[in-house]
Amino acid sequence: MTDTAPSLRLELRNGSTVVMQASDQYSANLQDIVARFPSAFVKSETLVEVVLDDLLLNIAALAKWPATSVEWGTSLASMVSEVSQDISFAKAELERGTSEGFSSSEVFEQLGPAWKGDLTEFQLRDIGRLLRLRHGANFSVPGAGKTRVAMAVFQAERHAGRAQRLLVVCPKSAYESWQFENSVVFGDGALRMQVADGRIDPVAEVLLINYERLPGTASRLVEWLDAQPALLVLDEAHRMKLGAAGAYGAACMDLGPHARRRMILTGTPAPNGTRDLENLLGFVWPGHGRQIVRREVGGGDLAKASRVLRPLFTRTTKKELGLPPVTSRVRRLKMPDLHREIYSALIGQMSARAEASRDDLEGLGRVLMYLLMAATSPALLAVGTTKYDALVYRVPPLEAPEGASLTELMADLPSYEMSPKYQEVLKIVDLNAAQGRKTLVWSSFVRNLITLESLLKRYSPAVVHGGTQDRSEQLSRFRHDPDCFVLLSNPATLGEGVSLHQTCHDAVYLDRDFAAGRYLQSLDRIHRLGLSQDTETNITVLVSENTIDEAVDGRLADKLLFMGSVLDDPAVRELADLEEEPSIGETLDQKDLQALMGHLHGFAAS
Repeated sequence: MTDTAPSLRLELRNGSTVVMQASDQYSANLQDIVARFPSAFVKSETLVEVVLDDLLLNIAALAKWPATSVEWGTSLASMVSEVSQDISFAKAELERGTSEGFSSSEVFEQLGPAWKGDLTEFQLRDIGRLLRLRHGANFSVPGAGKTRVAMAVFQAERHAGRAQRLLVVCPKSAYESWQFENSVVFGDGALRMQVADGRIDPVAEVLLINYERLPGTASRLVEWLDAQPALLVLDEAHRMKLGAAGAYGAACMDLGPHARRRMILTGTPAPNGTRDLENLLGFVWPGHGRQIVRREVGGGDLAKASRVLRPLFTRTTKKELGLPPVTSRVRRLKMPDLHREIYSALIGQMSARAEASRDDLEGLGRVLMYLLMAATSPALLAVGTTKYDALVYRVPPLEAPEGASLTELMADLPSYEMSPKYQEVLKIVDLNAAQGRKTLVWSSFVRNLITLESLLKRYSPAVVHGGTQDRSEQLSRFRHDPDCFVLLSNPATLGEGVSLHQTCHDAVYLDRDFAAGRYLQSLDRIHRLGLSQDTETNITVLVSENTIDEAVDGRLADKLLFMGSVLDDPAVRELADLEEEPSIGETLDQKDLQALMGHLHGFAAS
């Protein structure tokens, strides 16, 4: 650098990297502030690179720069200026402490004549609030019409000339919803919408892209966003809850500052607690959102945190949707003797694995998976011809042979004992079918689904999991075939984007994992807007006593209690304390049980 060069120059490169270059005279000062940027990559004494989101989050560190001759690249200066205005606006909203928005008449005026879609009172309220905010978060429950609300916000921004493009990041299952809303709310004037599955249409008004494709397409999307003012929407935004620590989140954080407006949509904004909420609001308000959550939630007073954070998001609750109540219960089942003996033996093996995998999340995940399977039936861990072989039960069961090893007993367990969970599912399905009611059965494991498909054969079950090729056909059969009384699926596959509430009003969870958001999403498949007030909806959770099921039950309760408290939603908090009921035809001991497997406590609480 020459003597006339600035003491520090900051420039944005490749859309997400900020290059900080100091003159030789100020090299020591540059090294002093590097520690304030966790993503800093020191290329030389005078040259450092940091991630854009990191710069925006910790930009206050530059206030200590000793010289005034700091030069900013044009695009970066514009971003920093906008973020600074956003922070000031967000602070003002928090200080005011209200959630006021535009009135219904004002909303329709801002939408202009191109808008053709109907809007409910709560949608108008949410749109009015989101239009007041520079950026927005819509945490409404599934079925509240978040897609239409987002389309309305974009149309208002478009009508006002503040945005010409809309980028939607969403699961593949949501494409159809966005395409449908586009045709409904604009009629013959539908926007030019493209699914970005390869080439990006330079004249598209709306781009849809799924989270899986996002990391590999981010650089081209930056160019698309920079070309014209745009609104960036993250649908089912909890998928980027890891923030910069995850591939999806890092890509979203890189794209965010390039959009003139940012909005997130999710009914489960904090499935694992504070950190999820930090990352989501950190995307909406770079450099400030995280700090707000840390300050308000970190104090531990969740009621106060809910009041303080409320101006920054909208939420329509199930109560506001006017849905009929849902009855959610847990049934605790005792394991039969052999099941219990084998499970207890497995605990020792799994404890050793967990200890060896203490710093290996993938290894700990396998331990959890094995224990969850064993809580239904240890036989699921025995190797079959393929990993998805159905368990074959012998009727009537045989007596267990004397002197057989536990390994032999585990492999042949279906010959000697029936899984209590399978028995309970059979009873529930049988009872519902006798009343003409269909049942949705959830399990995280394909082998459970395949086994139940065999056991429930007389009810013509439909089956949908990750490997299902004819998913639409299976769902259609469940909806329309009068002989199909059961749908078997897992929340990872069918937990989002599918409505079954017109067909089914009974769901059974054979097992659950620690994913609170996925659990809440799956509940909403059968409890959604459109149900008549006399509809009886039943949710039954099966828990094997003295197994990992109880640790999962406790952790989910904690997560749901946190989420419900922050969102000020009693319906979510109530799910944290499910009512207990005896299994069909049995009287169970209802006493409170201590958490199982104390030696795995650290893992269960992670």
